[in-house]
Amino acid sequence: MDRLLGIETEYGIVAEGLNASDWVSESMALIRGVPGPQVSGWNYHGEDPRRDMRGFTVKHLSTNPDDAKFDLPGSKPMSREEERNDRVLANGARFYNDHGHPEYSTPECRMLRDLVAHDKAGERIVWEAAKKRSEQTSRAVTIYKNNTDFHGASYGTHECYLTLRDVLPEMLIAMLLPFFASRCIFAGAGKSGVENISGSEANLFQMSQRADYMAIEASVDTLHNRPLVNTRDEPHATPSRYRRLHVICGDANMSEYATALKTGTTAVVLAMLEKGAEPLLRLRDPVRAARLFSRDITLKQSAERENGTPVTALEIQRIYLDQAHRYLSEETDEDIRWTLAEWENILNVLARDPMEAADRLDWVAKYQLLNEFGIEEKLAWNDPHMQSLDLAYHNIDPEAGLYHALLQAGEMRTLVTEARVQSAITCPPADTRAFLRGLFVERFAASIRAIGWNGVLFRHNEEDLLFDMNPLVEDNVRLLNEEFQVARSLAQVVDLLQPGSEIKRRSGGEENGNAC
Repeated sequence: MDRLLGIETEYGIVAEGLNASDWVSESMALIRGVPGPQVSGWNYHGEDPRRDMRGFTVKHLSTNPDDAKFDLPGSKPMSREEERNDRVLANGARFYNDHGHPEYSTPECRMLRDLVAHDKAGERIVWEAAKKRSEQTSRAVTIYKNNTDFHGASYGTHECYLTLRDVLPEMLIAMLLPFFASRCIFAGAGKSGVENISGSEANLFQMSQRADYMAIEASVDTLHNRPLVNTRDEPHATPSRYRRLHVICGDANMSEYATALKTGTTAVVLAMLEKGAEPLLRLRDPVRAARLFSRDITLKQSAERENGTPVTALEIQRIYLDQAHRYLSEETDEDIRWTLAEWENILNVLARDPMEAADRLDWVAKYQLLNEFGIEEKLAWNDPHMQSLDLAYHNIDPEAGLYHALLQAGEMRTLVTEARVQSAITCPPADTRAFLRGLFVERFAASIRAIGWNGVLFRHNEEDLLFDMNPLVEDNVRLLNEEFQVARSLAQVVDLLQPGSEIKRRSGGEENGNAC
């Protein structure tokens, strides 16, 4: 896609005999048990979640009052570093605790199938850590890749896209609002019932788990008053050239096809913007539209444009697809061609009969499973038994999860081989800077002082040296990766980097050792 892509998944965790106030400590313990080479000491320098791409910094972020239930009574407050309990893995990924949820961030990927493989590798890594924790405590630990606990809390599956900074924030927001409000028709994970309301309005099946939790159009917040378009400005690349689009409105997909189409179409919309495309429609209330679309699986529900005329989610997606064909019809990139073809194909299938997409879209596959059970047992959609079955779809245990049962029965499409997923558990993508991060973790972990998305600070010959990865976001980083592959010592690493400007000397010892 000629851009870096990534997915950050907060997993739901349930440990037998524990309650919400134990989730932080349980999540931290699970993360400590992650298998394979790893380093701690994440570099937070330069990260500021309050900085908005529109040119200002907010004084504080909105906090969710429900988060207090994760605080153990009388417990001593932990520092950010202590609570996050970061681990960086040999495949270039980051694994840490986020508000009582084990969060797995894939390494940066450039190809859709690499992203899918690393997303699936994350499921395996988290599951292995959970099994180890269960063995340590003799207590069953269950992990869900979803976005709701059915008790009012929502946790995120965030997407990251490298974008050019010269796209105006106002144009970016206007372009993305209708797209994000309507893409649940193929990207939604499905949800049984509606939380926080009662009566007949709660008794329905939704396409999206996150739609109910989006409150405003655009802001930097992620924990409360969540926006459809998150405007956080943390590029993790050269700030003068790039921006990182941080998407928080999406669902956690079990389906490989849905993951690829969700990220592929979003990347295509960004590519259109970078080529000069402008929004072709605006919605009167995008947040309300997202909820309306999510709650109508017939796909007949319409929302109002700014001019008052109605438009359905399918119609919105066709407008974007038609625009993509105009701007990208000459593209030869394999992922773009796949995305355009499958985008058109799935919209045609959904227009004909959404149930035909049960082999590739999570919400349809889940609906068919739950609907059959609900009819047999005469259960409403918001019945706790139905919601328990909903959770079971997202159980990452291959022996217990309902998605895995469909997969093993050959009823869900896949895009990557088992061998590719297994490789992604230990190996980073070969064509992004994640390869260099993973190599440091695998071969030189003892020398690492701090590590992050955009650099590694390491100790060599009594000096602190910074390997600056901010510029390494183009496809030609593969050549540097190939050179690095032969390095078996830090001396060889330094020799490889000396001709360029990627390495900088640091002085001051411990005082500067935690900042890149």
